[in-house]
Amino acid sequence: MTGGTETNADLRRRLVELPLGPGVYRFLDAEGGVLYVGKAKNLRRRVASYFGRRLTPRHARLVGLIADIQVTVTRSEGEALLLESQLIKSLKPRFNVLLRDDKSYPYIWLTTQDLYPRLAFYRGPRRVAGRLFGPYPSAWAVRETLQILQQLFPVRQCEDAVFRHRSRPCLQYQIERCSAPCVGLVTPEQYAEDVARTLKFLDGRAAEVIEELIGAMEAAAAALEFERAAQYRDRIQALRRILERQAVIGEDGDLDLIAAARADDVWCVQVFVVRRGRHLGNSAFFPKVPPDMDEGAVLAGFLAQFYASHEIPETLILSALPEDAETLGAALAERAGRAVRLQIQVRGERARWLEMARDNARFALNQRLGSQAGHTQRLESLRAALDLAECPRRIECFDISHTQGEQTVASCVVFDGEGARKSDYRRFNITGITPGDDYAALAQALTRRYKRVAQGEYPIPNLILIDGGRGQLAAVDEALQELGLYGPILVGVSKGPDRRPGSERLWLLGREAPVILPSESPAMHLIQQIRDEAHRFAITGHRRRRAKARLTSVLEDIPGLGPKRRQRLLKHFGGLRGLEHAGVEDIARVEGIGHPLAQRIHAAFHRDQA
Repeated sequence: MTGGTETNADLRRRLVELPLGPGVYRFLDAEGGVLYVGKAKNLRRRVASYFGRRLTPRHARLVGLIADIQVTVTRSEGEALLLESQLIKSLKPRFNVLLRDDKSYPYIWLTTQDLYPRLAFYRGPRRVAGRLFGPYPSAWAVRETLQILQQLFPVRQCEDAVFRHRSRPCLQYQIERCSAPCVGLVTPEQYAEDVARTLKFLDGRAAEVIEELIGAMEAAAAALEFERAAQYRDRIQALRRILERQAVIGEDGDLDLIAAARADDVWCVQVFVVRRGRHLGNSAFFPKVPPDMDEGAVLAGFLAQFYASHEIPETLILSALPEDAETLGAALAERAGRAVRLQIQVRGERARWLEMARDNARFALNQRLGSQAGHTQRLESLRAALDLAECPRRIECFDISHTQGEQTVASCVVFDGEGARKSDYRRFNITGITPGDDYAALAQALTRRYKRVAQGEYPIPNLILIDGGRGQLAAVDEALQELGLYGPILVGVSKGPDRRPGSERLWLLGREAPVILPSESPAMHLIQQIRDEAHRFAITGHRRRRAKARLTSVLEDIPGLGPKRRQRLLKHFGGLRGLEHAGVEDIARVEGIGHPLAQRIHAAFHRDQA
């Protein structure tokens, strides 16, 4: 249903053309921009509801801007849910709830297909060999659980390439966090026992594990192996402490508790994750919400986007009834392949956990508002210090990192009214310049960045910070003029005479003298934060590029090692890191690599140790 700009009366007459089945609808303004994306079980009925007589102020404002309607018919409500989420993320309509910086949940991965399985952090598609446990609400929750598991069960967590080429036990064995299967200090049968207990613990059968450990402790004590018995005792005590902290009384299934809180125009949605009766952690989200939305509308928008890319548990316990809950529930159930319960009224332990989720949402929101207030104060201080007409809404900062001109990397970090926007960060590998020419490196980075800005891929920043003085500033100004980009204000940030933090000079185009701010100035603190973040991001990228180049060049410089043999080596050892840790005999076993060549390869990686 497309066409030119039409009145609401024209649109109402065209409603009868809409299909009766499921799909996604998009409301467009007079310029063709997308105002709102929604899903529906019945497209005609759902779209028609926006043109009724009784409209909320938010809906009335939206309808007043609609110039056209587009629809996409889907085969099911589940397909409509996925398509709606994809369109909201790509189009970012102003009247939708926007879930920003959303990532998939991480898992714990146990490689049960291996003789000596490994425990590892995993994020990605669930179609992977072995067993996945989770999802966990954050990377921190996964790593904390892995640390706990190391204390309870000595199952290895090292990379396969490292495991295959160890010749002696590592530090984890010395501190009793691993049984050293890499060098045969544990039998496959003994290791399998630890793996079985790990599986039971992650499956929520910790009580069985405790009973097994109690039996093993008593058997060790009866055999007068008191040190071994003490180890079992310590594991039992640690396991009981963990269960006390993670247990959700009366629960043995999978559920998420989701609560929203609001202060002014800022919303926080808190998600508590419970799997197999254990609380795996919680995470706070701060979606961008149009004005005048109630809690039900916010939760509906959040759930539709969140569960388009996350595992859907059996039960969702919510702090309010989502808007259009019947359609949402049906779409979630279809995507999950089973029934999904949306519960609002709960009692007992579930009610206490839901109230805990509400409290955490309020607490996270207060923290966010406090942080934003400080950030707003810094922006206002920067506006006054640079005599700007308004506070900068988007700041981009560039820095250059290299080692004596080699492997040059430029970074671009982005800050807006809420702080760092890490999803907008970018790095640029600089090529084709004289080594060490920072002016040319900056010009190349800004040209590549702002070509895409000029094409409309990114918004134009109000302020561009450059790590450098007047020379770097002039090079950047020339590059922007060639692109025809004159809007952003350019500021160079150079170190003071004593090079101490807080003594930086700010150089603006057209001014002979730099702006010098007091070290305690909020504007100075903001500039230091942004400049340091750009430096960190640049040097991290440079170190990775340098390390990759160093290892790659090592192989290319070895006489007698051509492309096919290099490919065989990398495939056999799983990459350069595995090859770097391999011994001469291991290298010599690769097809086409004799002992003399293996010695040269090994020596090339260990020249510094000779």
